[in-house]
Amino acid sequence: MYGAGDVRVEQRPDATVRQPTDAVVRVVRSAICGSDLWAYGSMPPSQPGRPMGHEFLGVVEDVGADVTGLQRGDLVVTPFVWADNTCDFCAEGLQTSCRNGGRYGLNGVDGGQGEAVGVPQAQGTLVKLPVGEDSALLASLLTLSDVFCVGHHACRTARVGPRTSVTVIGDGAVGLSAVLAAKRLGAEPIILMGRHKARTDLGREFGATDVVPERGAEGIERVRELTGGDGTHAVLECVGSKPALEMALGVIRDGGAISRVGLPQYTEGPLGADLVLRNITITGGAAPARAYIEELLPDVLEGRVEPGRVFDRTVTLDQVPDGYRSMADREALKVLIEP
Repeated sequence: MYGAGDVRVEQRPDATVRQPTDAVVRVVRSAICGSDLWAYGSMPPSQPGRPMGHEFLGVVEDVGADVTGLQRGDLVVTPFVWADNTCDFCAEGLQTSCRNGGRYGLNGVDGGQGEAVGVPQAQGTLVKLPVGEDSALLASLLTLSDVFCVGHHACRTARVGPRTSVTVIGDGAVGLSAVLAAKRLGAEPIILMGRHKARTDLGREFGATDVVPERGAEGIERVRELTGGDGTHAVLECVGSKPALEMALGVIRDGGAISRVGLPQYTEGPLGADLVLRNITITGGAAPARAYIEELLPDVLEGRVEPGRVFDRTVTLDQVPDGYRSMADREALKVLIEP
């Protein structure tokens, strides 16, 4: 990406093992993330361009001398950040704060929207998958790289469990993944705030009991009506805008928790004394996907959940710029890339 709206497909040097802890992964499936769209809409012009993509799964092609437990031919999935999975933060389940970790596409590390990626800290980052690269489950397995784990993180941080009432704000891929994650954990009711019918229809199939298309004060009033005036125990804010936060504050039940997992596009919010008096918890943050993959993997492998249904368009690498455009224009919910 060279700036807002400027995505190009270019030749880059082949991915290689540069450190003994690296692995080279040939990408089998990748994706465009909703967070990529913020850069697509606002990134200043940049030379050189930034390699894009942080969601991918693929086949191990080479491993460094210090990598054990992985070998050539293994199908693996990566969380959206790489980490050693051994430092004190990783041991606490916070791989996003790994002392030796980092992000794809920065500081010379390849992006995931390409043919191959040199993965740092491969042994701690990559999770081996017990299927082949021709598996029908690849789309759902790819969501373990990011969106399904983000939805699960929203639930975990907001204390969602059996019979927890939940409001999900946002009908994008993360919001729909949060609905699916809440259903998996036994939440009920699950209210989805979104107004794009094709997406909210999928949300109902994922487990939403009610859909509220209204926004702002009208949407808050509708959720309150559905909950006997109280609001819900948990609100999963999956957009990242200030109006979404304001709606979350309007529909949360006293004593409840708001989890913010949409990348915030604001620096100030209405977090006043009334929240203290109502005992509202504000939580969320970047999901440590690596901490959740093994927990969620069995349900995906056994077909109990199908998070890959959030993908509604597939493109080749040459078509990735149009994939960005289609997501930005809301013609596509989430774009799958087959290199």
